[in-house]
Amino acid sequence: MHRGKGMKFVGDSRVPGLEFRQPNVPKDYSEYPGKTEAFWPNFLLKEWMIGSVFLIGYLLLTVAHPSPLEGQADPTNTAYIPLPDWYFLFLYQLLKYQFASGPFNVVGAIIIPGLAFGALMLAPFLDRGPERRPSKRPLPTGFMILAIASIIFLTWESVANHDWEAAEAQGEIKEEVEIDTTDPGYEVYAGAACISCHGDNLEGAVGPTLVGTGLTPEEIAEIAVNGIEKDGAQVMPPSWDGTDEDLQVLAEFISGLEAE
Repeated sequence: MHRGKGMKFVGDSRVPGLEFRQPNVPKDYSEYPGKTEAFWPNFLLKEWMIGSVFLIGYLLLTVAHPSPLEGQADPTNTAYIPLPDWYFLFLYQLLKYQFASGPFNVVGAIIIPGLAFGALMLAPFLDRGPERRPSKRPLPTGFMILAIASIIFLTWESVANHDWEAAEAQGEIKEEVEIDTTDPGYEVYAGAACISCHGDNLEGAVGPTLVGTGLTPEEIAEIAVNGIEKDGAQVMPPSWDGTDEDLQVLAEFISGLEAE
């Protein structure tokens, strides 16, 4: 065969610049009907529409059910019992058990949660087979069912055993009122035992607030002398040991306090 006859020169790939470079351009989406679409504007428009629906839904939810805010935190109030958010209630409940609280606090706060999260990190290495059916993967499926059941049980126990009425009362936002500290009634109050329970501003510390009680001076004087009994138990002990004149001044002062 003579040189050049019956042959077609296509270039030498060993020589730079001679090979034919085909740009890596993906096929047009129209070649795959029903399987793909243009990002702009088709796909992005759908994303915006779905996002707008959820945003409006969240806004309506926040207006209909405002956030349950509590009063300003008081670091001196040792009677306050904090409660974590709902997704941490199972850990909160764990700290109530004897083996995970008190001297064993590190067990409930670090060791047990650490083992649980460590098991989740090891899950991909426990079963590396191609089978996807849960019935064919007993080890990871069993661990996941155990984890979900434990979280549900501990969360339920925490919710069922918590005193929600007391929690609402301790976090109640109390309206402030300006106290005239030069009033003779406040001077009597400051010198009596009442201030240790009801606070400097009568807002309530250990005892309830004395602002806006709605009681008459006679009722307040009766409580100060005889205390309060509820269901046969002494809720507030008798605390007044002064003169009748000072008691009348104190009772009129407390009765006249109204929240703003």
